[in-house]
Amino acid sequence: MSVNPYFHQTPDLLREEQLWVMQAKSDPTKFDPLYRKYYSPILRYLLQRSDDPEIAHDIASQVFVKAIKNLSQYEYRGVPFGSWLYRIAKSELYQQFREKQAAKTVRMDNLQIATFDEMFIDPSEGEVNRLRLLKALQELKQDQLKLIEMRFFEQLSFKEIGDQLGFTENNAKVKTFRAVEKLRLHFYKKRYAA
Repeated sequence: MSVNPYFHQTPDLLREEQLWVMQAKSDPTKFDPLYRKYYSPILRYLLQRSDDPEIAHDIASQVFVKAIKNLSQYEYRGVPFGSWLYRIAKSELYQQFREKQAAKTVRMDNLQIATFDEMFIDPSEGEVNRLRLLKALQELKQDQLKLIEMRFFEQLSFKEIGDQLGFTENNAKVKTFRAVEKLRLHFYKKRYAA
């Protein structure tokens, strides 16, 4: 699995980011470095969960407007500033789903799930297994799907998952492992039932 540079940062990069946050708290016009760093990843996150790119772009804008308005409430917790932005994005997205009663989707193209595919799919069986995997994902509960999305699609660490969902790093590992095992069970049930 490749390392996502937006979340797996050195202590120096985290300090630099916190300096940007402090400057932006004093002067909102100095928010630009944070916006430049996180706009694309936040938009990508929203595009993966929405069938409508226009809505994803609107929500991305709302995320940064809310972040600037509420920057005084931000507290550093040892993880990148992006974790806070993702929580805002998730909240805005769920609010949009509630308002529009839209179905939650996960976009799955080859680049986003290449390492995830390796866990389940024998290359010799190709597209048939990909379809089984998609069906197996639909069998998961929302909280299980969320854990798999965060770990494999967003490539978040267990600490970041725990921080965003409000539980410990160890609990994030256990819950993610259980979600993967449940997915594996559904996948192989579909595989041998076919």
